[in-house]
Amino acid sequence: MAVLERLRSDHAPALLVFERENRGYFAASVPDRGDAYFTDFEERHRALLDEQETGTIHFHVLVGEGGEILGRFNLVDVADGAAELGYRVAEKATGRGVATAGVREVCRLAREEYGLSRLTAVTTLGNDGSRAVLGRVGFGAVGSVTLDGEAGTSYELDLADDLGRTAA
Repeated sequence: MAVLERLRSDHAPALLVFERENRGYFAASVPDRGDAYFTDFEERHRALLDEQETGTIHFHVLVGEGGEILGRFNLVDVADGAAELGYRVAEKATGRGVATAGVREVCRLAREEYGLSRLTAVTTLGNDGSRAVLGRVGFGAVGSVTLDGEAGTSYELDLADDLGRTAA
């Protein structure tokens, strides 16, 4: 059984494996992180943990049996009771409800642990999986966006609106 955990320093080795193993898969639907991400991974990981301590970001990893990372679920740009949700799930974990369960859990944490009242998310029109997950969890489309030159949709979720029934 997988467990969503707040990102910690000891997640670094498994997280790097997750990012390397899924780089090509992710690049098919979201912009590639670039080579520098992998070269400077340890330094960047420490910097993100320091930033997390300020409360402006909340990073989570979905840890499977044996400690492997199956997904990332992040809340960034936290301000004024709102944050932007971003997530990615390992290719081998897709189609099993992992993304939906992880997004539901991070929404619960956003409301109950971090005191947030609204989340936003964006995805390209071609990312059917992500669009389906956001819809299942209760996010509503609120506008069009362009992401790295691709057409996309902006979504919003009011965490005070019956989230218990929609996302629990």
